[in-house]
Amino acid sequence: MRAEAVVFDIGNVLVKWDPERFYDARLGKEARQRLFREVPLHEMNLGLDRGDPFRESVYSLAEAHPDWAEEIRHWHDSWLEFAHSDIPQSIRLLRQLRQNGVPVFALSNFGIGTFDLAREAFPVLEEFDHACISGHLGCIKPDPEIYQILEQQTGIAPGALIFADDRPENTAAAQARGWQTHLFTTPEGWAARLVEAGLLTAKEAQ
Repeated sequence: MRAEAVVFDIGNVLVKWDPERFYDARLGKEARQRLFREVPLHEMNLGLDRGDPFRESVYSLAEAHPDWAEEIRHWHDSWLEFAHSDIPQSIRLLRQLRQNGVPVFALSNFGIGTFDLAREAFPVLEEFDHACISGHLGCIKPDPEIYQILEQQTGIAPGALIFADDRPENTAAAQARGWQTHLFTTPEGWAARLVEAGLLTAKEAQ
């Protein structure tokens, strides 16, 4: 089936998100690894992605781990330094698709508060034809429910969706529903996939 609409993950597809980089720069790699072993930061972040309150969740974790309290609070206070830059070619691809009349959707694990911050910092996040953001929906990838929600809200048949995500478990879950998928590693690879799908010409994908 020919792809009719394109679905973008956001983190590390359109916007670089790398908390380890942030902490390595401040603590050094060894101390950062110890922090991440001793404090369930990523588990807390999954709660944010499911809709947990941003500041309260981070600060509660800091109170529970006083030896690392200052470092943990950075997850809230310095979050925009985790999302440290956009990915320009991916943004150009998104805008060219829309210029060609191809609907462009977002499907992203993102907290409510963090997505608000990101939209202010990266205006491209306002340019989707429709966005399914996990914090607002109360479910996350790779749970089948979030893919079903996008299908229902957009009205596009699963086989007509092509989805780029940087995590293989997320593309595998989409593929299980019949979506076309691309495991994102570089914007150049994603550009080639969109050309292959007939949604962009080689010149448009440059």
